[in-house]
Amino acid sequence: MKANGMTDLIYLAYFASAIGAIVSPFLLGVIADRFFPVQKVLGVMHILSGIFIFSAPFFARGAFISSHLFLACILLHMLCYMPTVNLASATAFHLLGNGEKNFPRIRLFGTLGWISAGIIVSRLLHADITAMPMCISGIAGILMGIYSFTLPPVPPAGAGKKFSFRDVIGADAFVLLKSRPFIIFIISLLLISLPFAIYFPYVPVFLNTAGVADPGFKMAFGQVSEVLFLLILPWFFSRFGLKWVLITGMAAWAVRYALFALAAPAGTGWMIMTGILLHGACYDFVYVAGQIYVDKKATPAIRAQAQGLFVLISYGIGQGLGTLAAGSIFNRIMGNGNSLHRWQLFWTIPLLFAAVVTILFVFGFREKTVVLQPARGEEK
Repeated sequence: MKANGMTDLIYLAYFASAIGAIVSPFLLGVIADRFFPVQKVLGVMHILSGIFIFSAPFFARGAFISSHLFLACILLHMLCYMPTVNLASATAFHLLGNGEKNFPRIRLFGTLGWISAGIIVSRLLHADITAMPMCISGIAGILMGIYSFTLPPVPPAGAGKKFSFRDVIGADAFVLLKSRPFIIFIISLLLISLPFAIYFPYVPVFLNTAGVADPGFKMAFGQVSEVLFLLILPWFFSRFGLKWVLITGMAAWAVRYALFALAAPAGTGWMIMTGILLHGACYDFVYVAGQIYVDKKATPAIRAQAQGLFVLISYGIGQGLGTLAAGSIFNRIMGNGNSLHRWQLFWTIPLLFAAVVTILFVFGFREKTVVLQPARGEEK
């Protein structure tokens, strides 16, 4: 977008992801819970999302240029793609036993896919500022949709239940909010998602300013670290319990942005790369651990809706507000020049926010059980 004169609109493209996470997951979750096998819903959504993201670049270049149509395609893509996040998680938990042990191993292959994408697009094709990533994404999305139809059948767990408006808004999932620890978890998840929203839109711009070559490839090292942290996540669960897994993940965000802020004035490479390598702890110990916790709290009949609540709070409201705030902060700080000294101020803001959220969670979250072992749906 920067290469095509849309730098000031970058945050709107990422805000489309938040809109998709707010609008779609509950509706698609209840469809999967009530009417259609999950794998068929996944297939349709992936194919449509692939078509829309493949089409987006045609409105950013050539004779017919329209930033509005470009952003519209991004929005349609996200409206179709975001529901697949919670549906894929619900499918995995349905097919797996002992989710806290086995889910990270399955989730590992998504990380390997992300690493492969970064290597292909950035290192091999050097296509960071071209439309190539969107074209590759579109083709991969269509292939993923076709593959989804071959997945083991996951029948709608709530089939036969009368459909109502409360199903559309996912009201059944809100029964989880009767648990005080779950309420604290949801609030903390929402707040930590605000600084998370800054990472993907603006780290590539930061790396370019610091003179780091192939930023997409360098950021893929964050997914490499994700592999390690996914493998050790079950051990952390059994050794320290949910609370300290989440605290470690939240604290990692504060440390990461501290490294970026310290590195900014001189563009110190090793600090920047260390911050990127913390991605495994930042993501796995908050988002993957959070998905496992939500699955343990939910009953089978509302599994997809419960994961939809997770997506709504984290990818939707949290990252949506974070993206709007990040866009406003970036445009204000960088309005008079994109210098490394200005980047130090930029990274200091999410650093302080993440640190405060972590401290509040340390004193606010009280889960009675140390390890997530109760029967599904049992209140702790």
